[in-house]
Amino acid sequence: MPTNEELIAELEAKEAKIKEMGGPESVKKQHALNKLTVRERIDLLLDPNTFEETGMHVKHHCHYFGLDKIDIPADGVVTGFGKVNGRTVCCYAEDFTSRGGSLGEMHAWKIARTMDLAAKMRVPIIGMLDTGGARIQEGINALDGYGQIFHRNTLYSGIIPQITLSMGPCAGGAVYSPALTDWILMVKGSSYMYVTGPDVVKAVMSEEVTHEGLGGSMVHNVKSGVAHFVYNSDTECIEACKELLGYLPQSVYDKLDATYKKPADSPDRICPELDTIVPEDPRKVYDMKTVIKAIVDDSEFLEPHKHYAPNMIVCFARLNGHVVGIIANQPSYVAGVLDINASDKAARFVRFCDAFNIPLLTLVDVPGYMPGTHQEFGGVIRHGAKLLSAYSEATVPKITICTHKAYGGSQISMCSRSIGADIYLAWPTAQLAVMGAEGAAAIIFRREIAKAPDPKTKLQEMTELYRKTFNNPYVAAASGFIDKIIRARDSRREVITALESLLNKKEERPWKKHGNIPL
Repeated sequence: MPTNEELIAELEAKEAKIKEMGGPESVKKQHALNKLTVRERIDLLLDPNTFEETGMHVKHHCHYFGLDKIDIPADGVVTGFGKVNGRTVCCYAEDFTSRGGSLGEMHAWKIARTMDLAAKMRVPIIGMLDTGGARIQEGINALDGYGQIFHRNTLYSGIIPQITLSMGPCAGGAVYSPALTDWILMVKGSSYMYVTGPDVVKAVMSEEVTHEGLGGSMVHNVKSGVAHFVYNSDTECIEACKELLGYLPQSVYDKLDATYKKPADSPDRICPELDTIVPEDPRKVYDMKTVIKAIVDDSEFLEPHKHYAPNMIVCFARLNGHVVGIIANQPSYVAGVLDINASDKAARFVRFCDAFNIPLLTLVDVPGYMPGTHQEFGGVIRHGAKLLSAYSEATVPKITICTHKAYGGSQISMCSRSIGADIYLAWPTAQLAVMGAEGAAAIIFRREIAKAPDPKTKLQEMTELYRKTFNNPYVAAASGFIDKIIRARDSRREVITALESLLNKKEERPWKKHGNIPL
């Protein structure tokens, strides 16, 4: 009969062996790829001495193809919970040094159990992916494991924040869990995601493409929009995850304003630079990020999807200490026009903020929807409708400022009073109209212009008449579509006043199982 000391020594020996992961050579290869090991990543993410590992001694149950003779430390995934900046989170991290981080039945069970634990604790779940995909020796058991994870991703969506750090390969079925989470962070040069790899693409489609070219970090941050952030190293990626968590509640059940942070910035600070930011020449543009920096606390904001659909800006910021989600047209990129990608980007962000009770500030300078066969054939009607649906369903405080143009259907889409803005503000430069003055005048007065001795002068005259009649904020304000016309310099103070008045907003909706968003 072993003594207590011997039993403790046995436990410590087993733990030490498991913590060696795939062994020194595998760890050396991981470092050679500029990647941290799974345990180094967890140590960097969590506050010192707060990690509580679960399932360390779990083993696979597979007896096929010699796998029964192979020991996989922690079955290739480290799971548990700890604290990030003093706030509890659950996390899992795949260990590429142990059989390539391949997912089998028990590997998946550990992840699923951690997700269940996060939902019970009502805390965020963070997954760090570095995997060669399904453990093919385990057959359908591995596939069922993926299904178990996808199911939980969906069930817990909108209940707890779900964040994925893609820090290595992620292929085949493994890619769908990240896609079901709220935020995906990638690392340049080491992380990539795709459904089918370069070899399959070459065999089936006769296309030559590299891992990076097919599913690298910039592909998904610029072209596909699958990922939301990109960083140069594992360390940068993990630090950014911590910053993101600072803007997010623990769960949908968090108390009101749980992420409040006492500001150093005065709520009454004026922004005189905004009075002249909108160019008098309509052919010139300005940077909406300058407006955002002027309005928010300490000019600080965190921007997801920075490289994707840059005609639309989405970001987290604080206003007098309160976290808000900001959606804004970017006039310095294709005039801030709405298109398929911009609509998807904004709609998803609106739905995330609404799910987690984050108030919305919308900054509007939009000329309309992008014309052309590419947009129409791609379904701009369906995609544009997503933004209408997202704003209309949102019950969080919604404040809108029109800085300049707000034309046609795009005016409605950018959180107009018609679809639920609680407070609609406008600068003196705002133009809420069906279309631009010159285009409208050319249609309305086309006969008078055609008959005029000098059609060009007549067009200018009619354009000015239309502008004075409609392309200003006063007609819309007279009809109640604008609550207040404000000096641009007062935007910070006005938004904070509106926001703090709306923090206890309650908006009841008719009961339904769920709506049918135009996916």
